[in-house]
Amino acid sequence: MEHGTSVETLSTVVGSLDAAEGSARSSPRLCSLRMLVVDAVLITTSFYFAALMRFDGVLPSGVRASFPAALSLLLGVRLCALVWFGLHRWSFRRSGLNEAVRLVMASLVGTIGFELLRSVLFFESLPGQVNALEFFATTTLLGIHRFAPRMVRQWYLDQLRARADGVQRTLIVGAGSAGDLLLRDLMRTQGSSWHVIGLVDDDPGKQGTYLNGKPVFGGIDALPELIRKHRVTQVLIAIPRLSPERTRYLLSLCRHQSVSFKIIPASFAYLDQKITAAMLHDLSPEHLLPRDAISFDREEVHRLVSGRRILVTGGAGSIGSEIARQVAGHAPASLVVVDINENELYLLVRQLQARYPRLPVHSIVADIRDLDRMMRIGKEYSPQYVFHAAAHKHVPLMEDSPEEAIKNNVFGTQNVARMADACGAERFILISTDKAVKPSSVMGASKRLAEMVIRDIAVNSRTTFAAIRFGNVLGSAGSVVPLFKQQIQRGGPVTVTHPDCTRYFMIIPEAVGLVVLAGLGGYGELCILDMGEPVRIAELAANMITMAGLVPDKDIPIVYTGLRPGEKLEETLMSEEEELTQHVRNRIKVARSPAPPPDFQLQLKRLDRAARTGDARDVKLALQDLLPTYTPSKNRSAESPVSAEQPVSA
Repeated sequence: MEHGTSVETLSTVVGSLDAAEGSARSSPRLCSLRMLVVDAVLITTSFYFAALMRFDGVLPSGVRASFPAALSLLLGVRLCALVWFGLHRWSFRRSGLNEAVRLVMASLVGTIGFELLRSVLFFESLPGQVNALEFFATTTLLGIHRFAPRMVRQWYLDQLRARADGVQRTLIVGAGSAGDLLLRDLMRTQGSSWHVIGLVDDDPGKQGTYLNGKPVFGGIDALPELIRKHRVTQVLIAIPRLSPERTRYLLSLCRHQSVSFKIIPASFAYLDQKITAAMLHDLSPEHLLPRDAISFDREEVHRLVSGRRILVTGGAGSIGSEIARQVAGHAPASLVVVDINENELYLLVRQLQARYPRLPVHSIVADIRDLDRMMRIGKEYSPQYVFHAAAHKHVPLMEDSPEEAIKNNVFGTQNVARMADACGAERFILISTDKAVKPSSVMGASKRLAEMVIRDIAVNSRTTFAAIRFGNVLGSAGSVVPLFKQQIQRGGPVTVTHPDCTRYFMIIPEAVGLVVLAGLGGYGELCILDMGEPVRIAELAANMITMAGLVPDKDIPIVYTGLRPGEKLEETLMSEEEELTQHVRNRIKVARSPAPPPDFQLQLKRLDRAARTGDARDVKLALQDLLPTYTPSKNRSAESPVSAEQPVSA
């Protein structure tokens, strides 16, 4: 076929071949009869060939005389064995190792049966060597008869794929069981747009071998050369739970190659050893986090949540909505979701009601800055657990509007905490951020004050208050990952604040799972989630460009915009003043934070007055008095480009 065959044409050819086999299968009796007729011809040929081989091409007279009777006996025994093993019904497309074993067993049974009957019927002129030679010849010819059509079909389709337009030349990373299953599925998938060139694997024992007819070229280090040599455009990763370090190394090898990546699901090990091309998904930043995945004891979470009345503020945001989804799955008595964002709140509640129709879910549009409104909500629903995720979190915007950060993050938190205390809630959990440590931004300072506010209220309250502090979450509304994706889709540039800028990252489900455990498990007043090693934002940007099949600084430029007001070069999860007291399971650490100053309430009143008057300078001065570690930025941000510094979003 000429070069330029389309994927659609390839699909049509495959469909025609499948239709032909389907037509044959539509008459099973006729198909079985044809199989047995061909088998009889092949058995006859094998028997005659074996006899000629034994007697050097000339049959003695005694052998010639007994040959027809012996052949009739052999045909009867062998055809009965083939029918007994079900080999008269055959799928040329789906035959595999099991069918090959059945074929050998049928041949062996036929040989043994014939040998026994031959000795009984006294075919002494026919030596036993003829029977042995016939066994190997018959097994070979029957195998060719049954497996050659599939091999020819696969070779033909492989040649079509190699020449078709729009087909991606593909390498598979991993020649183990997952790679084997994936390769098999790709090779038999109708109209597949992937033409597999071969595989790579770091196991020296697999290198230089063949898997389903495809070569295992070498290790992962050979990828750049193989991509250039074979014009590869797609890399499929078929290694279950490939470590983040190895994933980042693989991307670094391919950084200057225009290839895209897909990976099998991490749950492959639990899929009963079944995998198809449809399960492949794009390699994502979650695969690059420098730590192992976190597992949770669902029974423990269920014991904490089941039968409890739960209220979530900021429920329409990334973190708040995930908290609502996770606790809803553990049969709480009721779930109240509070947010000022009515549209997202409406969509979330509809989703929860559809998934958990028996769960009482209440959506409340309310502003946490309204104390009276919060008190009425607490009185009406009497929550036992309160998750407080509502907050203003975007660093540059809060630098421009510091009074709003104070009114929402500090005094809004105070209102919700007072509501929890007034209604007798058992636990109050504040979602905090690593930007509260030695804050350089108004947002970070407001979150540190929120931690201090709930600790101050906890002194005279029956409610247990806890703050959960962690860094950025991948995929949230305000995170850097969606921003980078948008910039890459637009053709760049990708904007990063500084080449050495680093941040801690965690995926939303993991972060929320730890929040639920730490907040409800009574771990302590300040819990810090272990985020693993910090990630260089410039490296994250380069990896995301590479994962999109593009070359950083060639196809998509990376532009450094400089740190914006309030942003840090790197984040820390604890200050020197906070003493690490213990390391708890599931990467939850407990720290002891300095107590609020004696005149804390008086200083809060001053901060409240400054926020209400809208005087940004007074707000920052009041923050400095309350937080000696707060170092305000000297310049207000003005239309600076959006950068890699993105706060945790709820």
